[in-house]
Amino acid sequence: MSIQTEWQKISGEVKYDNPWIKVTEDQVLNPAGNPGIYGKAHFKNLAIGIVPVDSNGYVYFVRQFRYVLNSYSLEIPEGGGPLDIDSLETAKKELKEETGFSADRWTPILDMHLSNSVSDERSIVYLAEDLTEGMPEPDDTEVFTIHRHHIDEVLQMIDMKEITDAITIAAIFKVKLMLLSKK
Repeated sequence: MSIQTEWQKISGEVKYDNPWIKVTEDQVLNPAGNPGIYGKAHFKNLAIGIVPVDSNGYVYFVRQFRYVLNSYSLEIPEGGGPLDIDSLETAKKELKEETGFSADRWTPILDMHLSNSVSDERSIVYLAEDLTEGMPEPDDTEVFTIHRHHIDEVLQMIDMKEITDAITIAAIFKVKLMLLSKK
């Protein structure tokens, strides 16, 4: 008996669809050749994150209420970016909207899938440096406060579970590794 190494889709049915996500249920054969189902959440936007760092090693965050979690979350500025628009343009827009800052130096630091067992959501994260202050321009759905913490303090906040957002955690560890490699 041969064992297939990949999942095989037999059929699929859309269970839910809105402007942000589409959820499908597929009838499949699993890698052992047995029938089953697989649910997939397709995200219609990129998840864009920005790590705004000033010249003294302070990172700027937003604290906002996250409906799905029914709690507040401290996280780097983040937003959804259309798949057909340059992710850097979306990052610049999100940074301005959420913090008021603009940046003269942008570095892509992460390109990752967030929950690849059930979704195709992709996240791109940028480091924003050489910051210039301005006034935030939030969307009408956004209510948040801006916070500033030194990168070393942020690592402790992650350890104490004060920061739980996956994009934020991955981005902060990446930035810290980048800083360590410069020493």
